[in-house]
Amino acid sequence: MKPDIRNRSDIEKLVNIFYDKIKKDDKIGYLFTEVALVNWEKHLPIMYDFWENILFHTGNFDGNPMMKHRKLDEKSPLTEAHFKHWTKLWKKTVDESFEGQKAEEIKIRAVNIAKAMMYKVLNKNREL
Repeated sequence: MKPDIRNRSDIEKLVNIFYDKIKKDDKIGYLFTEVALVNWEKHLPIMYDFWENILFHTGNFDGNPMMKHRKLDEKSPLTEAHFKHWTKLWKKTVDESFEGQKAEEIKIRAVNIAKAMMYKVLNKNREL
């Protein structure tokens, strides 16, 4: 039996494992390593805050992920396949280390965030 996600330390573990996979991923890794040129020392703590706020409502995240993804899309067009692959990798990473109510919640929240992000990024030219 695996533990559930209980605190920030668990969030950090999950995020670190996930982004270690992302860096090497042949389908979307380049978006992070070659296009966005992510500064991991800066990015990872932001992701810890983001997911901790999503799961535990800490209020410690202040950012605009939508704008970041729109800017990334301008550099290298994002597709539905990119978002679906990200979601698949996230869910797999959660399942490898955690199980329980919060683990299920973070997967559901990730799917919903990815769907909203995908819709808004891919349909940006249709907005008035």
